[in-house]
Amino acid sequence: MILDDFIILNKTGLFCSYGDFYLDPKEIVKNAVISHAHGDHAIGGNLHVYCTEATALFMKHRYRKFAGGEFVLKSYYESFELNGVRISFIPAGHILGSAQVLMEYRGVRYLYTGDYKLQVDKTCEPIEFVGADVLITETTFADPGTQHPVAESEILKLNTTQTNIMLGAYALGKCQRLISLMNDHCLEKRILVHHTMLPFVKIYEQMGISLGNYEAYDRKVMKSNLSNMVYLVPPMVFKSYIKAINVIRVFATGWKHLQTNQEIQLYISDHADWNDILLTAKKVKPSQIWTNHGSGLQLKNHFASSLVVKLLN
Repeated sequence: MILDDFIILNKTGLFCSYGDFYLDPKEIVKNAVISHAHGDHAIGGNLHVYCTEATALFMKHRYRKFAGGEFVLKSYYESFELNGVRISFIPAGHILGSAQVLMEYRGVRYLYTGDYKLQVDKTCEPIEFVGADVLITETTFADPGTQHPVAESEILKLNTTQTNIMLGAYALGKCQRLISLMNDHCLEKRILVHHTMLPFVKIYEQMGISLGNYEAYDRKVMKSNLSNMVYLVPPMVFKSYIKAINVIRVFATGWKHLQTNQEIQLYISDHADWNDILLTAKKVKPSQIWTNHGSGLQLKNHFASSLVVKLLN
């Protein structure tokens, strides 16, 4: 029997009282099961952190000595128990080391997706599907009007100009995917990377991911080369250089509102879109869907006659 309160949302995050642990807590807790290392899912300071190796490396770089107490590293599909709840990590395809969390309790399987994507991405483990009674899915882009274009086609937009490009992107996951895409599809571009992004790039390489050619940003190099340079910068730097000259400003994201006023609109997202969520539900075959991270209302309406859909947030 599915337990309606197996996962509840409180001010600290998604809590499993049966196993006494949180999924991606927003505040420091005793037992934190972390799906991936983005800052809105992985804070520092938790007493016990259960995650993949890559996630631990990213967290330890970002938070240093405040990353957490004990890190318990688990490979994909390696099961472990927390207070009677059997847990295993399943590849989520979001960024390197990202995981769905499969929880089994009293014969019922609950699958928490974390953030996930179905598009091909050479820089991280591809998503894998497992059956579950309850699918706890992110709904960041759960809107029938949102369908992400193929990233390999989108990146070709950068070839439409020889003017230098300031390319805004998240430092972890998106940056590394863009480096790889440009090396494959934008062969005339010379890629410069902001210094704050480089440690994450190095961890990818440490984990055996080959991204291709790139170099650390050098102001002199950028100034002396007026064409085909791409300067990858994190969002805060991108915003602070609003009046940068001799560059085309581009921001890689699936959010339409962040494409406003950009000279090239680069729709590259690391999340599931509407069709991806529907396909995931078809593959997982749940009898219930619980939604998180975004509005699940349209998903609830879509499945009104066939599935129970509960909005956690």
